[in-house]
Amino acid sequence: MLYRVAAHLLLVASIFATAVSTPSRGLGAKPGKPLRVYILAGQSNMQGQGVVDLDHPKYYNGGQGILARVMVEERNLEQFKHIKDAEGNWVVRNDVWCRYQTDKELKKGPLTIGFTGYPGKHHIGPEFQFGHVVGDATKAPVLLIKTAWGGKSLYKDFRPPSSGGTVGPYYKQMIAEVHEGLAAIAKEFPQIKSRRYQLAGFVWFQGWNDIFAPDAERALYSEHLINLIKDVRREFDRPALPVVIGELGNLGDAAGKNLIAIRKQQQAAAEHGPFKETVVFVKTSHFARPKEKSPNVGHGHHWFGNAESYFFIGDALGRAMLKLHAGN
Repeated sequence: MLYRVAAHLLLVASIFATAVSTPSRGLGAKPGKPLRVYILAGQSNMQGQGVVDLDHPKYYNGGQGILARVMVEERNLEQFKHIKDAEGNWVVRNDVWCRYQTDKELKKGPLTIGFTGYPGKHHIGPEFQFGHVVGDATKAPVLLIKTAWGGKSLYKDFRPPSSGGTVGPYYKQMIAEVHEGLAAIAKEFPQIKSRRYQLAGFVWFQGWNDIFAPDAERALYSEHLINLIKDVRREFDRPALPVVIGELGNLGDAAGKNLIAIRKQQQAAAEHGPFKETVVFVKTSHFARPKEKSPNVGHGHHWFGNAESYFFIGDALGRAMLKLHAGN
């Protein structure tokens, strides 16, 4: 019941939110540079659960941990200064675009807040700061193709072909959505329609549902992830495609044994011998924030909806991707 009430409030907020002008920001794309395309894939935490501005005292813990508040805290002023302009409007990039097919709509356009599974512009995911990091680091234009669904496992839902058995329906859907996004660049993003594109990286942020997998399958998480990376690279003919694996860092040091086991498996996949210098594991557990200082106190599986967590996760994933580019 509480979830339905909260969802209703979210929908009402998205409908009646006051429109604001959103100035552009970005270095500008250098003529002739190929479009850099990044695939951002996973489950609900890649969808994005970081609350931006919802502060209902009953349903959002009075706004604890929302983006609008954490960005003005003294410790964050420098790192968050780029996301709003002097008039208080959320910045819109003019050199980074995002595409995300949700269950209800296709979200596409210049990077700003709101590219998540929720209606309106009241949430962020890792794509937000990831896009700022990679956008600031290159003169090339950037396109982020997000493909993510809540509550999906690797061993079953995203099961890659090389793992044998039935190929996961969401592995197939992930691949299909990336192909659709690449084929539709000229139509959906006319600003960059004349650019050739380069698939520049793959980011994987998933793992929660595999905590509850059968013991035998949970023990094979790293093998499934290795196969996933191989199969994605093969599908897009990029044998050394840079890959960033985001740690299942939910709950920080308070994580249970099965969650910690998945973390170890994620790291083991990144350390697979043939992946040297092309795949990296990024720790995120230190970005976990207490539920008391977060908007969704019952959602540990979603980092309690804390926008600071999602901002720093995206930042770390983006910087890791840049390091992979620098090393190759």
